[in-house]
Amino acid sequence: MSIAVIGCIFVDIKGYPSASYIPGGRNAGNVRYVHGGVCRNVAEDLGNLGLAPQFISLTDLSGSGEDVLVRLQEHGVDTSLVRRVPDGMGTWLAVFDNNNDVCASISRRPELGPLLTVLQEKGNLVFSSADSVLLELDMDQPVVEEIYRLKEKYGTPVYAAVSNINIALDRREYLRQTDCFVCNRQEAGILFSMDFEQEDPEALAARLAECVKDGSIPSMVVTLGADGAVWAEKDGDFGVCPPQQVPVADTTGAGDAFFAGVAAGLTYGKPLPEACSIGTRLASSVICSLENTCPRFLPSEFGLKI
Repeated sequence: MSIAVIGCIFVDIKGYPSASYIPGGRNAGNVRYVHGGVCRNVAEDLGNLGLAPQFISLTDLSGSGEDVLVRLQEHGVDTSLVRRVPDGMGTWLAVFDNNNDVCASISRRPELGPLLTVLQEKGNLVFSSADSVLLELDMDQPVVEEIYRLKEKYGTPVYAAVSNINIALDRREYLRQTDCFVCNRQEAGILFSMDFEQEDPEALAARLAECVKDGSIPSMVVTLGADGAVWAEKDGDFGVCPPQQVPVADTTGAGDAFFAGVAAGLTYGKPLPEACSIGTRLASSVICSLENTCPRFLPSEFGLKI
C-alpha cells in the first residue's frame, strides 16, 4: 500500500504561560519553536505507523527548512517531492492557556505556486501509484483543482482535512468528490451553518448523517475533543467513536493525528468506525506528548497489513 500526502509545512511558535493566563495582559512563560503544518504532521504520524508515506510539499532555503526534511526522513517519510524554495514554509503563532488549549493564534501561509508546478510535473506518477491521497482542502485553489483533476483521472481515493474552514467554504463542490472529510465540531457547524456546540454525540451523529446525505458527501468524521468523534456515511450509516481518557500535555496536533489514523485505516480497507478508532488512539498518543507527535508503532498493532 502507498499513501501520498499533499500540503504545507509550517514553523509553529507556541507560547505557554508560567502562571495564570491573563487574556489581553502580559504573560510570562515559555516559548517553543516546533515543526508544524497539518499535512506535515500527518506525514510524520503516518511515518510513525511504519507506513512510509510520500510527502509532496515545499520548504524554504533556511537551516530550519533542512531540519524539517531531516526529521521527516528520520520518521520514515519519503521527501523526494518536497521542493526547497524561498519562503516555502508558513508560520503559526499560538498562545496557550492554563488548560493547554489554544486561546489565540495567527498564521501566515506560504506561497504555493511551486507546489502546483510539482503536481503538474509529477502528479500523474503520484496518483497512478498511490492507494490514497491526503490533502488540506484550504490550499490555494489552483493546487486543489489539480489534485481533484488527477483524482478523477486515476480514481484514487482522496481524504481531506482543513486548517482554515473559512477558505474551504468556497470548496464545497470538492466535498462531493472527497471519499472522507474530517473536521472538528466548530468547523462542521460553520460548514453546514448549524449550531452543533450543544449537541450530545448521539444527536450530533444523527444530524451529521442528514447533512452528509443532503450534501452528497461520501463520508465525514467530526471530532469532538474530550467527547470523542462522530461519523456518518452517505448511505445513512452513522455512529459515535468514544474518546480515550489520557493526561493532557498539549492538544496541538491531535486532530492531525486523528486524521492520519482515519485515513490509514480506510486506505488499508478498514470500515469507517474502525478507522475512527485508529484515529482516536493516535490522537491520544499525541495529546500525552510535549513533542506533539505519536510514538513509533508497528502497522500490525492496528491490524494494518503491509
